[in-house]
Formats: sequence, structure tokens, C-alpha cells
Amino acid sequence: MASAMKQRKKPTRMVLADDVSKNTKSRQQQRDENPFGGMNRSDPGPRLRALQDKTRAAMPAEETPKRTGKHIVKNKDDRPLFHALKMQTALASLSYSARTSLQDKLDKIETFEQLGIRQDIIDALYNQALGYLDYIDPTPAQKLAIPALLSKKGEITQNKKTGEYQYDKFLLAAETGSGKTLAYLIPIISHIKTAEDIEKAEAADKAQKAAKVNDKRHAEHIFDVAPPKLADGLDPDSATGRPRAIILLPSSELVDQVGKVAKLMAHKVKYRSASISASNSPTVIRNRLFNPNGIDIIVSTPHLISSIASKEPHILSKVNYIVADEADSLFDRSFRDITLDIIDRSASSLKQLILCSATIPRSLDKFIDNRFPMMKRLVTPKLHSVPRRVQLGVVDIDKQPYSGNRTLACADAIWQLGKAEHDDTGANHTVKHIIVFVNEREKAEEVQQFLVSKGIDAVALTRDTTEARRGDILDSFTSPSRVEGELKNAKKDFLSFDTRPQQDTTSYKKLANTKVLVTTDLGSRGIDTLAVRHAILYDVPHTSIDFIHRLGRLGRMNRRGRGVVLVGKNDRKDIVREVRDAMFRGQALI
Repeated sequence: MASAMKQRKKPTRMVLADDVSKNTKSRQQQRDENPFGGMNRSDPGPRLRALQDKTRAAMPAEETPKRTGKHIVKNKDDRPLFHALKMQTALASLSYSARTSLQDKLDKIETFEQLGIRQDIIDALYNQALGYLDYIDPTPAQKLAIPALLSKKGEITQNKKTGEYQYDKFLLAAETGSGKTLAYLIPIISHIKTAEDIEKAEAADKAQKAAKVNDKRHAEHIFDVAPPKLADGLDPDSATGRPRAIILLPSSELVDQVGKVAKLMAHKVKYRSASISASNSPTVIRNRLFNPNGIDIIVSTPHLISSIASKEPHILSKVNYIVADEADSLFDRSFRDITLDIIDRSASSLKQLILCSATIPRSLDKFIDNRFPMMKRLVTPKLHSVPRRVQLGVVDIDKQPYSGNRTLACADAIWQLGKAEHDDTGANHTVKHIIVFVNEREKAEEVQQFLVSKGIDAVALTRDTTEARRGDILDSFTSPSRVEGELKNAKKDFLSFDTRPQQDTTSYKKLANTKVLVTTDLGSRGIDTLAVRHAILYDVPHTSIDFIHRLGRLGRMNRRGRGVVLVGKNDRKDIVREVRDAMFRGQALI
């Protein structure tokens, strides 16, 4: 026992490594060279300190952190630059393998006749809606959406357990300028006309049977008197004030634009459509909605439809089709509750719900998964991308001759674009239309007045602009007839933009044959700016979604476009570089 205790108390012999004498660096030096050596230390060490000093030296003076003792204090105006990560994660992703396989399928479709469309609708497309184009081919969005929406006839069913009504749900997501309006409008018109033909046949058969019954009853009761008609309000079978389809849009400008397209198609196909918005008087709204001849398609905003439905609930009693265009806006916080209320109140008669958007933010993607889990997604291969036919130039406003003057750089870019040769191949017009996008509406008026003082014909469009004035302004930038036909006599100034302040501008030259629209994101969503070939991003957009919508005003109907973004020392030049590279490669901005 004693010998065992002695053995336990013997010190353990340690064997050193063979190369122990070769390591001559101190433990502090080893920690400084370790990439993780600065963790949990108040003093980062000479290597990390040198790296920090090098980083601070590369930063602008106003952003350079100040050192106090062992701590670093940032300036009060210094803000963390994490917008790049936010921009990259704002959009829902789609794998490129799925994009490629889908593109191969769409390439096999070349004409509208291959999509299974009624002949009268095809005639309306060629003669009315797209008659101003030299070549009429379906776009990828139309190739994808029209067959899918036509194949679903829509049946009204109700879940016995939950009591909820079941209807077909679709999400149509396609790049800007891809013809989404006709992509959902054509199937809706087709369904309405088909249902109308069936109803006419059923009514004729019913009338024939009723005539036989009446003849027999008349022979048996020749002296009976028919009961009088009861005037107890609207006939429950009447089509007055009971539209078959409702198209919801977030703004009056989009309501007017989509309403015009629906009207063009109605000249040939013969259905009844109307657009109503806040720009219309109450009398006009009532006359259009409660037309004695009935109404098939109503184009409006959710707030107006909800307001009317609160007083006249029966207007939603026969709605078979609801379209939520610009769905990323209609399902954000400001519109979501009202839009969902309209959908829920129409559920008993609803056959199809169609959401339509040029972008799918992750917030919308998550909302759809939760609220409409069975929704079928129709997504084009070029979603979240800017067409390669649109070029993007960058102007550094910190360089000479601008010296940080962003407004002066904007005016100079407009003058250069205005004086350049018009490169719109095959165009019948000579007036150039340029859109300038700003982030704040207060800045729009300021920029517009400066441009006018420099001899540029400019007008501002913001939420403060009156409804009537908005329509006049946008008409020159969106009307195909004006762009392709009436602008042959462009020197006559088909629209007067006489909004210049009373000031002396005689000392400046006038930029001829150029019209400029200064606007916010109000003019970036859904507006079919066919006449616009150039866009200037006065401010760098906050998100990639804003990039897509603003540059999406260009390159429409396969035309080329050119965008110019103004960047300064406080702007994220790396974001602009990433967007520009993605556009050059034809990739999505995600």
C-alpha cells in the first residue's frame, strides 16, 4: 500500500515537441497574427489597428470615426450602410433552371391563334388594341397567362367543413412592359362572352317553353287577368349595377389607362366596360356603374369600390372575376384590408382571383403563402430583370463641372439627350420625352422650376397635382395614337405645358422638341409610357424594386431605352454597379 502511494506522488514526466525551440514569436505576436486574435480584447493589437487606420483613411472626412482612448466613437451623422443587403433580399427568388425550361416552352408559341382565343377577340387585338403596331406577337406574359386562365372555367364550390367558398387563384408575375393588362383582360372577356352566349341560349329555350305554357294556359283560362308587376326595387336578375368582373388598381392614373384598353376591345367584341375613380364626379360614377343596359367590367380603386359597396351591397353579388393589378401595392398595409374585404364579400359568386405584379417582394410572397396557399403562380423567365435593350449610364456629380450640384447635372444630362440624334428606329415623331424620377415629392417642384429656368420644357407630377391635370400630363407620355400618329406635327405642341413661373428666361436658350416629366414613384408603377425613351434617376432608388419600376418605363413594346442615374459621395455606388452589371448580363436584380 505504501509503495502504491509513493508511485502516485511521483511527478509526471513531460516530453517536449522536437520543434519547440524553433518558435521564437511571443504569445502576443501570435495573437496579433491570428485573424480572430482581436476577439474579446479592448486593444485590437498593432495588425488590426493598422487595418482599421487604413479603412478610416479611405473613408470621407465626415464619415471618419474618431478615436478616444481605446474606444472608437462615430460621428453623429454617420449611418450604417446596410442598404445593399436590404436591396438584395427584398425580392422573392426564382431558380434560373426553372426560368430556362419555361423559356423553351414559350418559344414554341408564335401567334395569338395558338393560345385558343376566340376569333372576335383576335380581331379586336389586331384592329383596336394593338392596331398601331407593325408586328403583333404575344409577349411571354401573354403566352403564359392566357392559356392557363382560359383553361380554368371556374366553378363555384363551398367547403362543407369550413364554409369557405373555393375559387381558382392565380398570381401573374411578369417584367414591366410585358403586356400584363391584355394577359388577364383577354381571358376575362372570353369567359364573359362565352357565359353570355350560354345565357342567351338558355333564355331563348326558356322563353320558348314559357310561350308554350302560356298558350296552353290562355286556351284553358281565357278570361283570367295577368297579375300586375311589383315595383319593389331592382330586379334581382338585372345586370344593372352588377358587374361580372372588377379590376382593382391603386391609383386613378392606372384606372384610366386600363379602362381605355378595355374600351378599345369593347368596340369589336361588344361588351360593356367602364372605369370609375376619384377623378370622376358622383354623377358620372353612378351613370357608368348603374347603366340601365348593365355592366360587365368595372375598373376602379379598392377604396371607391368599398365605399360604393357599403351603400349598394348588391354590386358585388354577381362578380365572377377579380383582378388585383399591382398586387404588391394592393396588398401592402395601406390597401390590404380593403382589398381582402372586397374579395371576401364577392366569394359566393367568385370564379377566379388574379393577382398581377411586376415584382414579388418577399412580404407579398409570404402573405400569399399564408392567405392563398393554393394559388397557382404564373411567372415569366425575365421576372425582376430590366430588359437588355435598356442601357444604364452613370454620372458622378462630384466631378467637374458639377461639383456636387445634382440639379445642374440633371439639366446637363437632359440637354445632351435632347440635342442627340433621335435614334427611335421607324418613329413617326420628333419630340423626345424624358422622365426624371426623384425620391421626394417636395423635390419634384424644385427640380422642375430649375429645369424651366434652364430653357427645358418640364412639368412636375406628384400627389399634389390635381386629378384633371394628371390626366393631361400623362396622356402625352402614354397615348399610342399620339405617339405614332399625331406627333407627325410635333412642332404644334399638342399639349401645353405652360406651367413655368413668371420669371425672365430670355437669357437662356430653349431646348427644342423635348418634353420632361419630373415625378416620384407615382409615375413609375404600371404607367405604359410608350413615348418615353429616356429616364433620369435624379436620386438613387431606395430598393431594387424601385430600380425595376423606374427603369421599367423604358424598353416597352420592344423599343430601346436609355437610363441615367446620378450618384454622389453619399450614394451607394456599389449598388448602382451591381444593377448595371446585372442589366448587362440580362440577370434578375436579386
